[in-house]
Amino acid sequence: MSIKALKGQWDAVAIAAAILLALSLVFGGASREHALRLALVELAALPLLVLAANRLIRSGDWRKSRFALSLLGLLAAIPLLQLIPLPPFLWTALPGRQEMVVALELAGLQPGWAPITVTPDLTWQSALALIPPAAMFLAVLGSTQAQTARMLAFYLVIAVISVALGAAQLASGGRQLYLWATTNAGSVNGFFANRNHLATYLLACVPFAAVFGAAVLRRRTDERLPLWFGALFLGLVVVGLAAIRSRAGVILFGPIAITSLLAAWVAAGRGRPGPGLLALTGGVGAAIAAVALLALPPILARFDAQSAPEGRFEGWPIVADAADAWLPLGSGIGSFDAVFRSVEPLEQLDPTFFNHAHNEYLETWLEAGWPGVALIIAFLVWYGRRTITAWKAGPSRERDLQRAASIALLAMLAHSGVDYPLRTAALAVLFALCAAILEKAGQPTERDRG
Repeated sequence: MSIKALKGQWDAVAIAAAILLALSLVFGGASREHALRLALVELAALPLLVLAANRLIRSGDWRKSRFALSLLGLLAAIPLLQLIPLPPFLWTALPGRQEMVVALELAGLQPGWAPITVTPDLTWQSALALIPPAAMFLAVLGSTQAQTARMLAFYLVIAVISVALGAAQLASGGRQLYLWATTNAGSVNGFFANRNHLATYLLACVPFAAVFGAAVLRRRTDERLPLWFGALFLGLVVVGLAAIRSRAGVILFGPIAITSLLAAWVAAGRGRPGPGLLALTGGVGAAIAAVALLALPPILARFDAQSAPEGRFEGWPIVADAADAWLPLGSGIGSFDAVFRSVEPLEQLDPTFFNHAHNEYLETWLEAGWPGVALIIAFLVWYGRRTITAWKAGPSRERDLQRAASIALLAMLAHSGVDYPLRTAALAVLFALCAAILEKAGQPTERDRG
């Protein structure tokens, strides 16, 4: 390999992206009460943000992704606009502020200037939390296919290590191997504070392992390591999800595995399934059979509504009513906990607390109002268009990754309907990486440009 080629693979942006990727996985697996670790991830993202933005501007490549970059700009604008101080006559007229006005009057105080958000400190934190995914999105937009593939390979390796760490956590019986104070000892968490988020991470990695393995069949090389790694990885994910016992992870695995194997078939050349594709499918089937024989009762117990009542479903109507009361602009990004405590029925009070809605779409409606809903709809339109384009294209290294990225994004979007995975820096950065890969579906591939 020439020195010039080596520099192209490890330029300043690639190095900064690798640092952010590593720190986000090690220090970004929690969403609260670990401010110092999360601040390290955000600080590590600043150099990448500047370098990646500068590269896109100098090359002019930003013009190819105007709509996607506009969505990113609007995402950052919502919390920043919510922080702008408003005169008393304006903010006091907004829905949801009546109790605040009454409290000030009872204290003998006159309303002063105040922002839209009712928790300015948490809204600032939420705005800063956007820096790592934004930096990764810009970096991948300007990266080559080879650089992006290396990042994804790193994610797969870390996924294997995370499952191994989770197995050690389970076997230890104590808290010494858990990386976060706010976690449930006795569960398989890996690098995350929440086992459900580890399940999301594994699901998002499945399609990339599948297409990496199947792509060697199309190229008809003697190299079979990616194929066997893909088969073993899919089997490991089945076993890992069984140990994690995330209900959403178990339910989503079937659809994600099927679509991932379909993407693998396309990556292999859309021909008649041969031994290679059968090996990928066999890895899944063998692991499912082993889990069914050895670990099915504990998994089924997680779906027993009588033994484990689900509080999030009871909380959703309360959140929806609160969101309606704060329309049209919402209560402020990051304000969910404070708002929910003010409307939570007394009969539901217990030693636990509802820190998130466990439904990102519902929580966004409460915190960002109609602007947040509009942004979600615009993103889904973008996602649908890029996904159709990626799946209509023929097999190639870039298109294979784009199809896999569409599946990974679907896994995270679906899990966000019953949890809050994207509130963690690790998964937010992975989401941004996948979004940037999919954005390139609307552009010519490197081979087309060559």
